[in-house]
Amino acid sequence: MPIAITPPVPQVKAIIPEEPKKRKVICFSDFDGTIFMQDTGHILFDAHGCGSKRREILDEQIKNGERSFKEVSEEMWGSLNVPFDDGFEVMAETLEIDRDFQTFHKWCLANNIPFNVISAGLKPILRRVLDTFLGEEASSHIQIIANDAEIKEDGSEWKPIWRHDNELGHDKALSVNEARQEAEMTCEDGTVPLIVFIGDGVSDLPAAREADVLFARKGLRLEEYCIENKIKYHAYETFADIQAKLEEIRKEDEEKTAGRGMPAIFNPRANLWRRVSSKTAIPRFAVMSPSKEEKMFLWPEAYTELKTPQVELTEIGSLNSTVQA
Repeated sequence: MPIAITPPVPQVKAIIPEEPKKRKVICFSDFDGTIFMQDTGHILFDAHGCGSKRREILDEQIKNGERSFKEVSEEMWGSLNVPFDDGFEVMAETLEIDRDFQTFHKWCLANNIPFNVISAGLKPILRRVLDTFLGEEASSHIQIIANDAEIKEDGSEWKPIWRHDNELGHDKALSVNEARQEAEMTCEDGTVPLIVFIGDGVSDLPAAREADVLFARKGLRLEEYCIENKIKYHAYETFADIQAKLEEIRKEDEEKTAGRGMPAIFNPRANLWRRVSSKTAIPRFAVMSPSKEEKMFLWPEAYTELKTPQVELTEIGSLNSTVQA
């Protein structure tokens, strides 16, 4: 009689769920009015240069489109006549750092989040300020994306060395996008970097419009602009607010990325701005009634030379052709 043979039981391999993909988070922050409450340049100009009254006149010339940011800045920096170390003394006495920034920066380091300063100021000044207030070791972890400078030893000449050849001297939007492209090359499988921008003024818009997550300091011009133009943002009073929100966003981002296989945080405004920020694609509403600030900071190549932009509208041209016919 044949022996009954028990058929082999198929071996089932345990299915190990994939770990959530972690997107690379990169922080960019303005310097003056954001990390520090005061403007480093203004402190120097008022104490050792053109003075507060002349500076206010020059600031107004930028706002009303009479002169470019670069041209006015060169006059302001050129008005200084003080050795670097002596000029720094007044900054060290006057500057006030955001009370929660150092804790936030330590959090970034602990979570492998690159933190970059992006500024229209001068790199040697910003580095010296960070070295003094944070310590050189902590400061060394912060990349500064700003204009360089040539400063004579006796302080008789301060000359900005501009990052970019345009009316602003430093195209913050270009700098953010360059960092984004570099980060994409090092991101984990199929993920894209999450770009965070922190600012306070409307001059931050060129960089802010490229961000996936935007933080604007409460009560200042960048927040007002976001409200007026229905731009999504997160308000903050100190960097503690930013840290708490980023922790929340990172957790949500990881959960949704794992569940859908796609980024959780996506800012369609960023793509919109990338399309319309070109001088060949200025949106019609801005052409018809641009604000002074939009003229200067959104499309400097198109607006800084002319107070009243001359624009041909296709619809108007078509209408004229019809009337003549």
